[in-house]
Amino acid sequence: MKHLYLALLLLPAIGLSAQTPPRVSAQQFVDLQQGNTAFAGFRRAHAKGLCVSGEFRSNGNLGSYSKASLFQPGVTPFVGRLSIAGNNPTAPDLKAPVRSLALSFSLSRTEQWRLAMNTPPVMAVADPHSFYRQIQAIQAGPAAIKQFFAEHPESNEFLAWAGQYQATGSFAAETYHSINAFYLVNADGAQQAVRWAMQPTVSVAAGNLQGDDSLQQEIATRIAADQVVFDWVFTLADAKDDETNSTKAWPVSRQQITAGQIVLTGSTAQLDGDCHAINFDPLVLPTGITATADPILRARSAAYAESYRRRAKEQLQGALQESSNE
Repeated sequence: MKHLYLALLLLPAIGLSAQTPPRVSAQQFVDLQQGNTAFAGFRRAHAKGLCVSGEFRSNGNLGSYSKASLFQPGVTPFVGRLSIAGNNPTAPDLKAPVRSLALSFSLSRTEQWRLAMNTPPVMAVADPHSFYRQIQAIQAGPAAIKQFFAEHPESNEFLAWAGQYQATGSFAAETYHSINAFYLVNADGAQQAVRWAMQPTVSVAAGNLQGDDSLQQEIATRIAADQVVFDWVFTLADAKDDETNSTKAWPVSRQQITAGQIVLTGSTAQLDGDCHAINFDPLVLPTGITATADPILRARSAAYAESYRRRAKEQLQGALQESSNE
């Protein structure tokens, strides 16, 4: 049953395309995300999180692959967010085995790059329509989801990952994956399909954490004591890899390039931090990075936008209500 729970937790990260049958809007999908209880002012997915800040220290190794200024040698600050899956902002940290890292870079007055990464390296299905059917199967119960996976062999790599995944004792010790592929575009216009992962530089065993906020408390204490560092590692596709299919991992033999290090230097409760107001839409991209045709990637963007619209409206209504009560 572990893989079923993991699949369900991943549902909030994916929207549905209005161009694939059955016709399901982003609004309908976010209705499903929030369920019968909407936590006003919070994300409908990954509602519980912690704001982090820090900098990317680029070594320049990707400068020939992308004209993005971020990859030139130097340091770029970011605002980020660590979170767990689910729509409840008060949920116990250790109950959700899917963990996430999101980053937002302001590269100029007109350019930003937003990244949304999760612990699974692949998706269970390759298109929004199949994902919709997966949701229906989960709602119908174990027999239906068993039949669904039997009919969808593309889920095998996700199920294999879910079966062996062991959560660590810290946000700092997880690997966070882009899951979807993107193109790096260099100054000559050449494209290179890539996926990336934030790879930890520490190992922390699970077992000693206690309390509903134990992961948040652990990482806040760790950052206060010292910097938390991840290696930002890019995997380059070759002609045999399908960059539009997020259910398939690329072979370990593919070339990898470490672009530098992501360094966390500060943390703040999410309601007090800058990350709470950011929509970490993975299609907010700078010059030198473009999206692939992966339909799941575009569907995520639509769902994120609808979730953001709802919580922004709720926050405004709350502020107006407080003002009228004064």
